[in-house]
Amino acid sequence: MSPARAFTSSTRPHRVVQWATGAIGRSVIRGVLDRDDMELAGAWVHTPAKAGVDAGVLAGRDPIGVTATGDAGDILDLDADCVIYAPSPAPDRFTELETVCRLLASGKNVISLNGFVYPQAHGPQYVNELEQACKRGGVSVHGSGISGGFMADLMPLMLARLSRRITHVYVREVSDFARHPSWQMVHHMLGFGKNEEAYLRALRPTRNAMRAVFSESLHLVAAGLGVDLDEIDVDVQHRLAGTDLTTAAGPVPRGTVAGARWTFSGLAAGRPVITLEVVHKADAARMGDEWGSPGYSLRVDGRPSLTLATDETWVSDAISAAAAHALNSVPVVCAAEPGIRTCLDLPMARGHMRI
Repeated sequence: MSPARAFTSSTRPHRVVQWATGAIGRSVIRGVLDRDDMELAGAWVHTPAKAGVDAGVLAGRDPIGVTATGDAGDILDLDADCVIYAPSPAPDRFTELETVCRLLASGKNVISLNGFVYPQAHGPQYVNELEQACKRGGVSVHGSGISGGFMADLMPLMLARLSRRITHVYVREVSDFARHPSWQMVHHMLGFGKNEEAYLRALRPTRNAMRAVFSESLHLVAAGLGVDLDEIDVDVQHRLAGTDLTTAAGPVPRGTVAGARWTFSGLAAGRPVITLEVVHKADAARMGDEWGSPGYSLRVDGRPSLTLATDETWVSDAISAAAAHALNSVPVVCAAEPGIRTCLDLPMARGHMRI
């Protein structure tokens, strides 16, 4: 048996809990149901109307005999191996820390699809609380996903393997939200459809939330390259819709906010060494090419310099991909030593071919 297989093997299916059942949470549930090495142990829901509904039905499948609950105590009492944590991002990372620590202390590994890719970015107090909860429960916490958890951090580190004397790492993510179904994400979190005054009023808490999420990726890349960042600079620009736009999450009227570019610069020795641009567009097809087209661009400046670029067809379903990344990480996280475990600590999470 190979070392990797020995590390991930299990004599029984992993019992998985889904925390929050938005678009990505429902995709996780479907992913669990489609695997023979996992079973759904429970589901926590934020919306009262979902409480008491069969989790399979919430995910668009037949009933499976697992009833969703809005009571965190029900989840804490469950016999389960891992919680896939996927609520909407909180403006302050400390806001959700108590919940995650309670889950960990109850003996459940946590894989987050919202941060936790590098908790060390939030300081020693944050790290200590997580580590103590992991120790009490004998489990681990890990951050996964696509933007944070793959393209913004893991892929640059993979690309950097092919270079030496690296001087700068650049990542740009351009996301088209025309087909994104979540009103909460598109209108509340991103601010699309708000007038400019309302958008700017909400910018301060949004800036804090965005910094909290994406600073983890910058610090993770820096740690992987052996660099300590002195600070992270954040800049944001926005654009208004020139015409009425229609998205899956609802309308974005002309003259309201329809696009934003966030630039996060990790500074060391007085200069940017890691730059992450995050561009959001309500409907990229009708907004032109300013700030780039949907997809990813990665560049490592070194000897040699390397560039990797994708268009929007690189993934057929980003929500399903994020859910799959989390589920594929379950075996290695559950087998890991207790504590905070980033991609720098764990074996590679592997997909599985179905014949």
